[in-house]
Amino acid sequence: MYRSRLEKNLDKHTLDYVSSISDDSEIALYDIIGSQAHSIMLYENNILSRAEVKKILSALEKIKKENLSAKSSAEDIHELIETLVIKKTGLEVGGKMHTARSRNDQVALDLRMKIRDDINVVCTCILDMVETLVVLAEKHTATAMPLYTHLQQAQIGTFSHFLISYSDALLRDFERLYDTFGRVNHSPLGAGPVGGTSLPINRNSTAKMLGFSGIVENSIDATSNRDVVAEYVGHIAILMTNLSRIAEDLVIWSTSEFSFVELSDQFSSPSSVMPQKKNPDILELTRGKTARVIGSLVAILSNLKGLASGYGRDLQEIKPSVFFSSRTAISALVVLNSMFATLKVNKQKMNQIADSGYLAALDIAEALVKEGLPFRSAHKIVGNLVHTAHESKISLSELTTSEVAKSVSSKEFDAKKLGKIISSINAESSLKNRSSLGSAGISEQKRLITKRKSKIKQYRNNITRRSAQISLAIERLSSNVRTLCR
Repeated sequence: MYRSRLEKNLDKHTLDYVSSISDDSEIALYDIIGSQAHSIMLYENNILSRAEVKKILSALEKIKKENLSAKSSAEDIHELIETLVIKKTGLEVGGKMHTARSRNDQVALDLRMKIRDDINVVCTCILDMVETLVVLAEKHTATAMPLYTHLQQAQIGTFSHFLISYSDALLRDFERLYDTFGRVNHSPLGAGPVGGTSLPINRNSTAKMLGFSGIVENSIDATSNRDVVAEYVGHIAILMTNLSRIAEDLVIWSTSEFSFVELSDQFSSPSSVMPQKKNPDILELTRGKTARVIGSLVAILSNLKGLASGYGRDLQEIKPSVFFSSRTAISALVVLNSMFATLKVNKQKMNQIADSGYLAALDIAEALVKEGLPFRSAHKIVGNLVHTAHESKISLSELTTSEVAKSVSSKEFDAKKLGKIISSINAESSLKNRSSLGSAGISEQKRLITKRKSKIKQYRNNITRRSAQISLAIERLSSNVRTLCR
């Protein structure tokens, strides 16, 4: 339909090569709604008559109910919808719908409408998962377990502390996406192909009808820049990276060697050969899908980095990366949320490991600091104790008085007193005494949980309000469409 300048149509193979119809189903509804707002604006500015806008709007309402995924000779969803409108209304009327706009500002509009809705959905899913993590954390504020550095046992901690660390990372993901919404929520419609139009249009009117907070003012910027798209997918990539790290922890902890947690059967897979297997395939796929989302970000940035200002058809290839990233993040959040809600926690095994080995080493060193020793001296003494215990293949609490005496000279510290300090420290006392802000101490866990509950409530209110503003604008537009269609 758009090939006025050209004598020949695209052949089948070329059409298949350039067409984005198979990808555009994700933005079809946005394109229709955007076309309705644009048509009403043209009517408000006396570019369309009442009879013309009625026919166009009625045709667009009918198209909403049609299957637009069928094979078409159109190159994209914009051409397809306009073709269908013209078929239903005739060229004299339908041919006016595209007045004062271009596919360049159309696709930029559709992407922004799609992304802002996806942001609200992803943010809601994040809050759902954070709430599940916090509820689970509240049940395990006293469940001792090892904390790790370099994947080696480091300090005594709690399972709740791990869960809160996950929730905090996800809340930062929420905040990044929430802030990005403000930059996405500006309308490019009416910018035209690149330089605007001489016709008397009102860009602010369409922006308001579609629930945008403003317009992308510069027409070059509006049609050719996709920085907010890259920003959105970049934040999704960070979110997926956080989910992948969480998934890896669960993969490790669900092994027979750890047995800290057990996944519900509904989130596990069997082996085709080994009858005993219960594989964490869902978690492994989360890691794998994260790699694909990172690849989508790289694809977008690689596409953008070589483009001159002004629209280029290269930008068409960005859409699938956006759609895939949104779908993947939403699915991953829903699945992992359900996984944590059904997770079996082996408190006994966690507590057993936390109370064995050398995890109390730092607590013993800090007890010596409280007795007046320099930390470096305390570090050396406890290091010697660990060496002695390791050589004897016992835990620190199993050291005899003579073994303690061999590890510390009388000038450094009294061996008998040191023995009493060692025997007084265990997982329970360690977590009771831990008091620094943000630590794994039990009292801190309760404060951290209360604070995060408050954040969840505040953020839910923000998302609800923001989603309601868009819904209200679209409902008003729909009401206006119904009125004009009478």
